[in-house]
Amino acid sequence: MAGILGAGWHGQRYLERGLPLPAELADSTDLLGVCPAIELLDLRVFDTDGNADEFTILAALQYVRYLNGSRDRQFVHGVNISLSLHHSVRSYGCGSTPVCLECNRLVGSGVVVVAAAGNFGFDDAYARTSLGGAYRGQSLTDPGNAQAVITVGATHRADPHVYGVSYFSSRGPTGDGRAKPDLVAPGEKITSTAPDGTTATMDGTSMAAPHVSGVAALLLARHPELMGHPDRVKDILRRSATDLGREPSFQGCGLVDALRALQAV
Repeated sequence: MAGILGAGWHGQRYLERGLPLPAELADSTDLLGVCPAIELLDLRVFDTDGNADEFTILAALQYVRYLNGSRDRQFVHGVNISLSLHHSVRSYGCGSTPVCLECNRLVGSGVVVVAAAGNFGFDDAYARTSLGGAYRGQSLTDPGNAQAVITVGATHRADPHVYGVSYFSSRGPTGDGRAKPDLVAPGEKITSTAPDGTTATMDGTSMAAPHVSGVAALLLARHPELMGHPDRVKDILRRSATDLGREPSFQGCGLVDALRALQAV
């Protein structure tokens, strides 16, 4: 996610570090994120085994509000959340779980929050026993169900108009009938940075979300008057998106468009 947002791997510099040039850099020589000059704050909510709990995620979100509230000016302008949470539908209404409410509070405090829609748009187990009906509707996960966040689905990396929304991308509407997702972005076969100075290619709405976060960051950098107004940023990204000709419950407003977003202000 961090690499999609702000990687600045230039082939020559990579070799100067004494590391072998990854295969992905052999042809292009560079691996660049959406906005390489971005400054990132790494809040880790997963342990070394890849497990997390709701309390830790809440603490991270609250910490961002604390950072902004403890300074004379806004310190963190955006949050990218590429994860999915289970929630008890008997205990909480859709979009009203503790994490969703905390995301809404964070947006209310002036922070742009981008969340992955989830990867539950296709039921692999059902597909193995049935010829059809394996595509799921209303499969969005938290915190993508939060009203104020920018919920992002996935689409094909190179030919979104041809292939549309990725088969695995979770779809709306929300369980209580609200229109989601908001946008889609490239989420198939995305190559980015990985631990130990390597690269990796992965699929998922987790890859799509930082594309939108990066465009939001470019928008804030180009138009500083939008800082502290995440509702305006969300509206601009939605209005400037490219329609892929798919159902709104699949694509939202369409594919995020960085150039059109920057020109829309």
